Amino acid sequence: MVAQGILSDLRIVEASAFVAAPLGGLTLAQMGADVIRIDPLGGGLDFTRWPMSDDDVSLFWCGLNKSKRSVALNLADPEGREIAMALITAPSEGAGLFVTNFPPRGWLDYEKLKARRADLIQVTLQGDHKGGSAVDYTVNARVGIPYVTGPVNDEAPINHVLPAWDVATGHLVATGLLAAERHRCRTGQGQHVKLALEDVALSVMGHLGFIAEAQLGRARGRYGNDLFGALGRDFACADGRRVIAIGLTLKQWTSLVEATGLGQTIEAIGVRLGLDLAKEGDRFLARRELGTAISGWVAARSFAEVAASFDRAGVCWAPYQLIEQLVQADPACSVENPLFDSVDQTGVGRVLSPRSALRFEAFKARPAGTAPVLGEHTEAVLGEILGIDGAAYGRLHDRGIVHSPR
Repeated sequence: MVAQGILSDLRIVEASAFVAAPLGGLTLAQMGADVIRIDPLGGGLDFTRWPMSDDDVSLFWCGLNKSKRSVALNLADPEGREIAMALITAPSEGAGLFVTNFPPRGWLDYEKLKARRADLIQVTLQGDHKGGSAVDYTVNARVGIPYVTGPVNDEAPINHVLPAWDVATGHLVATGLLAAERHRCRTGQGQHVKLALEDVALSVMGHLGFIAEAQLGRARGRYGNDLFGALGRDFACADGRRVIAIGLTLKQWTSLVEATGLGQTIEAIGVRLGLDLAKEGDRFLARRELGTAISGWVAARSFAEVAASFDRAGVCWAPYQLIEQLVQADPACSVENPLFDSVDQTGVGRVLSPRSALRFEAFKARPAGTAPVLGEHTEAVLGEILGIDGAAYGRLHDRGIVHSPR
Protein backbone atom coordinates (compact mmCIF):
# COMPACT_ATOMS: atom_id res chain seq x y z
CA MET A 1 0.00 0.00 0.00
CA VAL A 2 1.47 3.35 -1.08
CA ALA A 3 0.64 6.18 1.31
CA GLN A 4 1.35 9.16 -0.94
CA GLY A 5 -1.38 8.49 -3.47
CA ILE A 6 -1.81 7.51 -7.05
CA LEU A 7 -0.65 10.88 -8.50
CA SER A 8 2.58 11.25 -6.53
CA ASP A 9 4.63 11.55 -9.74
CA LEU A 10 2.79 14.70 -10.91
CA ARG A 11 3.68 18.34 -10.19
CA ILE A 12 0.95 20.89 -10.87
CA VAL A 13 1.23 24.66 -10.63
CA GLU A 14 -1.97 26.51 -9.77
CA ALA A 15 -2.81 30.21 -10.07
CA SER A 16 -6.37 30.54 -8.86
CA ALA A 17 -9.00 32.06 -6.63
CA PHE A 18 -12.36 31.20 -5.06
CA VAL A 19 -13.91 27.72 -5.52
CA ALA A 20 -13.70 25.77 -8.77
CA ALA A 21 -10.03 26.05 -9.73
CA PRO A 22 -8.71 25.67 -6.15
CA LEU A 23 -11.04 22.67 -5.71
CA GLY A 24 -9.57 21.13 -8.85
CA GLY A 25 -6.09 21.55 -7.40
CA LEU A 26 -7.19 20.21 -4.03
CA THR A 27 -8.73 17.13 -5.68
CA LEU A 28 -5.38 16.39 -7.35
CA ALA A 29 -3.35 17.14 -4.22
CA GLN A 30 -5.44 14.76 -2.14
CA MET A 31 -4.61 11.99 -4.60
CA GLY A 32 -0.91 12.66 -4.04
CA ALA A 33 0.04 15.25 -6.66
CA ASP A 34 2.49 18.00 -5.68
CA VAL A 35 0.29 21.07 -6.18
CA ILE A 36 2.08 24.41 -5.93
CA ARG A 37 -0.22 27.40 -5.58
CA ILE A 38 1.20 30.75 -6.71
CA ASP A 39 -0.25 33.87 -5.08
CA PRO A 40 0.69 37.55 -5.10
CA LEU A 41 2.39 39.02 -2.06
CA GLY A 42 -0.25 39.59 0.59
CA GLY A 43 -2.55 36.90 -0.82
CA GLY A 44 -4.91 36.54 -3.75
CA LEU A 45 -8.53 37.51 -4.27
CA ASP A 46 -9.80 34.76 -1.97
CA PHE A 47 -7.21 35.04 0.80
CA THR A 48 -9.63 36.77 3.19
CA ARG A 49 -12.86 35.14 1.99
CA TRP A 50 -15.38 34.46 4.75
CA PRO A 51 -15.84 32.55 7.02
CA MET A 52 -12.90 33.68 9.15
CA SER A 53 -11.33 32.34 12.34
CA ASP A 54 -10.93 34.43 15.49
CA ASP A 55 -7.41 35.19 14.27
CA ASP A 56 -8.72 36.49 10.92
CA VAL A 57 -7.61 33.44 8.95
CA SER A 58 -9.96 32.41 6.14
CA LEU A 59 -11.51 29.00 6.82
CA PHE A 60 -12.57 29.04 3.16
CA TRP A 61 -8.97 29.47 1.95
CA CYS A 62 -7.66 26.85 4.37
CA GLY A 63 -10.29 24.34 3.33
CA LEU A 64 -9.59 24.61 -0.40
CA ASN A 65 -5.80 24.67 -0.17
CA LYS A 66 -5.02 21.70 2.05
CA SER A 67 -2.00 19.61 1.10
CA LYS A 68 -0.71 22.24 -1.35
CA ARG A 69 2.56 24.14 -1.28
CA SER A 70 2.37 27.94 -1.24
CA VAL A 71 4.61 30.29 -3.20
CA ALA A 72 4.16 34.07 -2.86
CA LEU A 73 5.60 36.29 -5.58
CA ASN A 74 5.41 39.95 -6.53
CA LEU A 75 3.42 39.34 -9.69
CA ALA A 76 3.29 43.08 -10.40
CA ASP A 77 7.05 42.95 -11.05
CA PRO A 78 8.48 41.48 -14.27
CA GLU A 79 10.97 39.42 -12.28
CA GLY A 80 8.19 37.92 -10.17
CA ARG A 81 6.24 37.01 -13.30
CA GLU A 82 9.38 35.50 -14.82
CA ILE A 83 9.80 33.25 -11.79
CA ALA A 84 6.14 32.18 -12.03
CA MET A 85 6.52 31.29 -15.70
CA ALA A 86 9.70 29.36 -14.95
CA LEU A 87 7.92 27.32 -12.28
CA ILE A 88 5.03 26.50 -14.64
CA THR A 89 7.33 25.35 -17.46
CA ALA A 90 10.16 23.80 -15.42
CA PRO A 91 11.42 20.44 -16.74
CA SER A 92 10.40 17.11 -15.25
CA GLU A 93 8.42 14.27 -16.76
CA GLY A 94 5.42 14.70 -14.48
CA ALA A 95 5.48 18.52 -14.55
CA GLY A 96 4.42 21.12 -17.09
CA LEU A 97 0.86 20.98 -15.72
CA PHE A 98 -0.87 24.28 -15.01
CA VAL A 99 -4.35 25.18 -13.70
CA THR A 100 -5.75 28.70 -13.58
CA ASN A 101 -9.04 30.57 -13.56
CA PHE A 102 -7.49 33.89 -14.50
CA PRO A 103 -7.63 35.27 -18.07
CA PRO A 104 -4.93 33.57 -20.18
CA ARG A 105 -2.94 36.68 -21.02
CA GLY A 106 0.35 38.21 -19.97
CA TRP A 107 2.38 35.67 -17.99
CA LEU A 108 -0.65 33.33 -18.08
CA ASP A 109 -0.78 33.27 -21.89
CA TYR A 110 -0.68 29.68 -23.13
CA GLU A 111 1.35 30.45 -26.27
CA LYS A 112 4.02 32.27 -24.27
CA LEU A 113 4.25 29.40 -21.81
CA LYS A 114 4.19 26.79 -24.57
CA ALA A 115 7.17 28.52 -26.20
CA ARG A 116 9.13 27.59 -23.08
CA ARG A 117 7.77 24.04 -22.81
CA ALA A 118 6.17 22.55 -25.92
CA ASP A 119 4.31 19.78 -24.08
CA LEU A 120 2.71 22.14 -21.54
CA ILE A 121 -0.81 21.27 -20.41
CA GLN A 122 -2.79 24.29 -19.27
CA VAL A 123 -6.35 24.07 -17.95
CA THR A 124 -8.00 27.48 -18.04
CA LEU A 125 -11.32 27.91 -16.27
CA GLN A 126 -13.53 30.64 -17.73
CA GLY A 127 -16.88 32.15 -16.83
CA ASP A 128 -18.56 31.48 -20.17
CA HIS A 129 -17.36 29.94 -23.43
CA LYS A 130 -16.43 33.38 -24.80
CA GLY A 131 -14.14 34.03 -21.85
CA GLY A 132 -16.53 36.37 -20.05
CA SER A 133 -16.83 36.74 -16.29
CA ALA A 134 -19.29 34.61 -14.30
CA VAL A 135 -19.63 33.07 -10.86
CA ASP A 136 -21.84 30.28 -9.54
CA TYR A 137 -24.67 32.62 -8.52
CA THR A 138 -24.84 34.40 -11.89
CA VAL A 139 -24.72 31.11 -13.78
CA ASN A 140 -27.41 29.61 -11.57
CA ALA A 141 -29.64 32.62 -12.22
CA ARG A 142 -29.15 32.29 -15.96
CA VAL A 143 -30.05 28.60 -16.16
CA GLY A 144 -33.28 29.11 -14.21
CA ILE A 145 -32.75 27.06 -11.06
CA PRO A 146 -33.74 29.90 -8.64
CA TYR A 147 -37.23 29.87 -10.19
CA VAL A 148 -37.80 26.20 -9.38
CA THR A 149 -36.32 26.46 -5.87
CA GLY A 150 -38.40 27.37 -2.84
CA PRO A 151 -42.06 27.47 -1.76
CA VAL A 152 -44.75 26.55 -4.26
CA ASN A 153 -46.50 29.92 -4.38
CA ASP A 154 -43.41 32.16 -4.21
CA GLU A 155 -42.76 34.13 -7.40
CA ALA A 156 -39.36 35.61 -6.52
CA PRO A 157 -36.11 33.81 -7.39
CA ILE A 158 -34.41 31.99 -4.53
CA ASN A 159 -30.64 31.62 -4.61
CA HIS A 160 -29.12 28.34 -3.50
CA VAL A 161 -26.54 28.34 -0.72
CA LEU A 162 -24.48 25.47 -2.14
CA PRO A 163 -22.29 26.54 -5.14
CA ALA A 164 -23.14 23.38 -7.04
CA TRP A 165 -21.77 24.52 -10.42
CA ASP A 166 -18.45 25.49 -8.80
CA VAL A 167 -18.20 22.07 -7.20
CA ALA A 168 -18.99 20.19 -10.41
CA THR A 169 -16.58 22.41 -12.35
CA GLY A 170 -13.78 21.92 -9.84
CA HIS A 171 -13.91 18.16 -10.26
CA LEU A 172 -14.00 18.59 -14.05
CA VAL A 173 -10.84 20.72 -13.81
CA ALA A 174 -9.09 17.72 -12.26
CA THR A 175 -10.65 15.31 -14.75
CA GLY A 176 -9.68 17.47 -17.72
CA LEU A 177 -6.10 17.83 -16.59
CA LEU A 178 -5.72 14.08 -16.03
CA ALA A 179 -7.26 13.29 -19.43
CA ALA A 180 -4.85 15.72 -21.13
CA GLU A 181 -1.93 14.25 -19.19
CA ARG A 182 -2.95 10.76 -20.36
CA HIS A 183 -3.01 12.06 -23.95
CA ARG A 184 0.47 13.55 -23.45
CA CYS A 185 1.76 10.23 -22.12
CA ARG A 186 0.55 8.55 -25.33
CA THR A 187 1.55 11.20 -27.86
CA GLY A 188 4.00 13.59 -26.20
CA GLN A 189 1.66 16.48 -27.03
CA GLY A 190 0.55 19.17 -24.63
CA GLN A 191 -2.57 21.27 -25.08
CA HIS A 192 -4.68 24.13 -23.78
CA VAL A 193 -7.86 22.83 -22.15
CA LYS A 194 -10.61 25.40 -21.66
CA LEU A 195 -13.58 24.86 -19.37
CA ALA A 196 -16.42 27.33 -18.84
CA LEU A 197 -18.40 27.40 -15.62
CA GLU A 198 -21.54 28.29 -17.55
CA ASP A 199 -21.01 25.37 -19.93
CA VAL A 200 -20.80 22.97 -17.00
CA ALA A 201 -24.17 24.23 -15.74
CA LEU A 202 -25.72 24.07 -19.20
CA SER A 203 -24.44 20.56 -19.79
CA VAL A 204 -25.81 19.32 -16.46
CA MET A 205 -29.15 21.00 -17.20
CA GLY A 206 -29.19 19.02 -20.43
CA HIS A 207 -28.08 15.75 -18.83
CA LEU A 208 -30.84 15.96 -16.21
CA GLY A 209 -33.59 16.66 -18.72
CA PHE A 210 -34.34 20.28 -17.78
CA ILE A 211 -33.60 21.60 -21.27
CA ALA A 212 -35.55 18.91 -23.13
CA GLU A 213 -38.46 19.35 -20.71
CA ALA A 214 -38.64 23.06 -21.55
CA GLN A 215 -38.32 22.35 -25.28
CA LEU A 216 -41.34 20.05 -25.02
CA GLY A 217 -43.37 22.82 -23.40
CA ARG A 218 -43.40 21.24 -19.95
CA ALA A 219 -42.09 24.07 -17.83
CA ARG A 220 -40.76 22.83 -14.50
CA GLY A 221 -42.70 24.32 -11.61
CA ARG A 222 -41.95 24.88 -7.96
CA TYR A 223 -42.77 22.00 -5.67
CA GLY A 224 -41.38 23.21 -2.36
CA ASN A 225 -39.92 20.31 -0.39
CA ASP A 226 -41.54 17.65 -2.55
CA LEU A 227 -39.15 15.48 -4.55
CA PHE A 228 -39.93 15.97 -8.24
CA GLY A 229 -41.20 12.88 -10.05
CA ALA A 230 -41.57 10.55 -7.06
CA LEU A 231 -42.50 10.59 -3.36
CA GLY A 232 -40.22 12.39 -0.96
CA ARG A 233 -40.61 15.29 1.46
CA ASP A 234 -40.15 16.51 5.02
CA PHE A 235 -42.27 15.25 7.91
CA ALA A 236 -42.61 16.63 11.44
CA CYS A 237 -42.42 14.27 14.43
CA ALA A 238 -44.46 14.69 17.63
CA ASP A 239 -41.48 16.25 19.45
CA GLY A 240 -40.77 18.79 16.70
CA ARG A 241 -37.87 16.99 15.03
CA ARG A 242 -38.18 16.79 11.25
CA VAL A 243 -37.16 13.99 8.92
CA ILE A 244 -37.01 13.43 5.19
CA ALA A 245 -38.24 10.13 3.77
CA ILE A 246 -37.83 9.08 0.15
CA GLY A 247 -39.79 6.64 -1.99
CA LEU A 248 -37.96 6.99 -5.29
CA THR A 249 -37.32 3.34 -6.14
CA LEU A 250 -39.94 0.63 -5.63
CA LYS A 251 -37.87 -0.89 -2.83
CA GLN A 252 -37.65 2.46 -1.06
CA TRP A 253 -41.40 2.92 -1.46
CA THR A 254 -42.35 -0.52 -0.15
CA SER A 255 -40.01 -0.04 2.81
CA LEU A 256 -41.74 3.24 3.67
CA VAL A 257 -45.18 1.62 3.42
CA GLU A 258 -44.01 -1.25 5.63
CA ALA A 259 -42.50 1.09 8.26
CA THR A 260 -45.67 3.14 8.59
CA GLY A 261 -48.13 0.24 8.41
CA LEU A 262 -50.26 2.33 6.05
CA GLY A 263 -50.65 -0.31 3.36
CA GLN A 264 -54.46 -0.34 3.29
CA THR A 265 -54.72 3.45 3.44
CA ILE A 266 -52.23 3.88 0.63
CA GLU A 267 -53.91 1.22 -1.49
CA ALA A 268 -57.20 3.06 -1.08
CA ILE A 269 -55.56 6.33 -2.20
CA GLY A 270 -54.33 4.65 -5.36
CA VAL A 271 -57.77 3.22 -6.15
CA ARG A 272 -59.53 6.52 -5.47
CA LEU A 273 -57.15 8.48 -7.70
CA GLY A 274 -56.89 5.81 -10.36
CA LEU A 275 -53.10 5.65 -9.98
CA ASP A 276 -50.63 2.76 -9.80
CA LEU A 277 -48.52 3.70 -6.81
CA ALA A 278 -45.90 1.12 -7.76
CA LYS A 279 -44.88 3.71 -10.37
CA GLU A 280 -42.74 6.57 -9.13
CA GLY A 281 -44.47 9.14 -11.36
CA ASP A 282 -47.88 8.15 -10.02
CA ARG A 283 -46.57 8.55 -6.49
CA PHE A 284 -45.64 12.11 -7.42
CA LEU A 285 -49.13 12.75 -8.76
CA ALA A 286 -50.55 11.47 -5.47
CA ARG A 287 -47.99 13.33 -3.34
CA ARG A 288 -50.52 15.48 -1.46
CA GLU A 289 -52.71 12.56 -0.41
CA LEU A 290 -49.75 10.32 0.37
CA GLY A 291 -48.01 13.13 2.21
CA THR A 292 -51.07 13.73 4.37
CA ALA A 293 -51.29 10.06 5.34
CA ILE A 294 -47.59 9.69 6.14
CA SER A 295 -47.51 13.05 7.93
CA GLY A 296 -50.25 11.88 10.27
CA TRP A 297 -48.33 8.71 11.09
CA VAL A 298 -45.07 10.58 11.74
CA ALA A 299 -46.77 13.36 13.73
CA ALA A 300 -48.16 10.81 16.19
CA ARG A 301 -44.68 9.52 17.10
CA SER A 302 -41.48 10.85 18.60
CA PHE A 303 -38.35 11.17 16.52
CA ALA A 304 -36.86 8.15 18.26
CA GLU A 305 -39.91 6.03 17.43
CA VAL A 306 -39.92 7.15 13.79
CA ALA A 307 -36.19 6.52 13.45
CA ALA A 308 -36.51 3.02 14.92
CA SER A 309 -39.39 2.10 12.60
CA PHE A 310 -37.65 3.51 9.53
CA ASP A 311 -34.40 1.71 10.33
CA ARG A 312 -36.13 -1.63 10.93
CA ALA A 313 -37.82 -1.45 7.54
CA GLY A 314 -34.77 -0.11 5.69
CA VAL A 315 -36.37 3.20 4.72
CA CYS A 316 -34.28 5.73 2.82
CA TRP A 317 -34.48 8.62 5.28
CA ALA A 318 -32.44 11.16 7.22
CA PRO A 319 -32.99 13.62 10.05
CA TYR A 320 -32.97 17.34 9.37
CA GLN A 321 -30.24 18.87 11.50
CA LEU A 322 -28.29 22.08 11.85
CA ILE A 323 -24.66 22.15 10.73
CA GLU A 324 -23.82 22.55 14.41
CA GLN A 325 -25.68 19.31 15.18
CA LEU A 326 -23.86 17.56 12.34
CA VAL A 327 -20.50 18.61 13.78
CA GLN A 328 -21.30 18.10 17.45
CA ALA A 329 -23.32 14.88 17.46
CA ASP A 330 -23.21 13.01 14.14
CA PRO A 331 -20.56 10.25 14.06
CA ALA A 332 -20.40 10.52 10.26
CA CYS A 333 -18.81 13.94 10.75
CA SER A 334 -16.08 12.81 13.14
CA VAL A 335 -12.86 10.83 13.20
CA GLU A 336 -15.03 7.71 13.50
CA ASN A 337 -15.42 8.19 9.76
CA PRO A 338 -12.09 7.43 8.02
CA LEU A 339 -12.78 10.41 5.75
CA PHE A 340 -11.71 12.77 8.54
CA ASP A 341 -8.51 13.58 10.37
CA SER A 342 -8.20 16.00 13.26
CA VAL A 343 -5.52 18.54 12.37
CA ASP A 344 -3.99 21.64 13.89
CA GLN A 345 -4.46 24.37 11.29
CA THR A 346 -2.28 27.44 11.77
CA GLY A 347 -4.35 30.45 12.77
CA VAL A 348 -7.48 28.34 13.23
CA GLY A 349 -6.84 25.64 15.84
CA ARG A 350 -7.74 21.95 15.88
CA VAL A 351 -10.40 21.14 13.31
CA LEU A 352 -11.77 18.21 11.35
CA SER A 353 -10.19 17.99 7.92
CA PRO A 354 -11.52 15.67 5.18
CA ARG A 355 -9.32 13.47 3.02
CA SER A 356 -10.23 12.62 -0.56
CA ALA A 357 -13.62 10.90 -0.66
CA LEU A 358 -12.19 8.42 -3.17
CA ARG A 359 -11.12 5.10 -1.65
CA PHE A 360 -8.60 3.27 -3.82
CA GLU A 361 -8.02 -0.38 -3.11
CA ALA A 362 -4.35 -0.26 -4.13
CA PHE A 363 -3.46 3.07 -2.46
CA LYS A 364 -3.75 4.15 1.13
CA ALA A 365 -5.55 7.47 1.48
CA ARG A 366 -3.28 10.46 1.87
CA PRO A 367 -3.75 12.15 5.27
CA ALA A 368 -6.01 15.19 5.16
CA GLY A 369 -3.22 17.59 5.98
CA THR A 370 -3.46 21.33 6.47
CA ALA A 371 -3.34 24.41 4.29
CA PRO A 372 0.00 26.19 4.09
CA VAL A 373 0.75 29.61 5.48
CA LEU A 374 0.89 32.07 2.58
CA GLY A 375 4.35 31.83 1.02
CA GLU A 376 5.41 29.04 3.35
CA HIS A 377 7.19 27.06 0.63
CA THR A 378 8.52 29.88 -1.54
CA GLU A 379 12.18 29.43 -0.69
CA ALA A 380 12.05 25.62 -0.76
CA VAL A 381 10.18 25.45 -4.09
CA LEU A 382 12.41 28.00 -5.83
CA GLY A 383 15.49 26.18 -4.61
CA GLU A 384 14.21 22.71 -5.50
CA ILE A 385 12.77 23.46 -8.94
CA LEU A 386 14.70 26.50 -10.17
CA GLY A 387 17.98 26.01 -8.33
CA ILE A 388 17.81 29.40 -6.58
CA ASP A 389 20.21 29.17 -3.64
CA GLY A 390 19.94 30.92 -0.30
CA ALA A 391 21.99 33.94 -1.28
CA ALA A 392 20.03 34.51 -4.50
CA TYR A 393 16.77 34.03 -2.63
CA GLY A 394 17.86 36.59 -0.05
CA ARG A 395 18.47 39.13 -2.80
CA LEU A 396 15.02 38.44 -4.27
CA HIS A 397 13.51 38.90 -0.83
CA ASP A 398 15.31 42.16 -0.24
CA ARG A 399 13.99 43.52 -3.55
CA GLY A 400 10.42 42.55 -2.64
CA ILE A 401 10.08 39.87 -5.33
CA VAL A 402 9.35 36.94 -3.00
CA HIS A 403 7.75 36.43 0.38
CA SER A 404 8.29 33.92 3.14
CA PRO A 405 6.32 33.98 6.41
CA ARG A 406 8.15 35.09 9.49
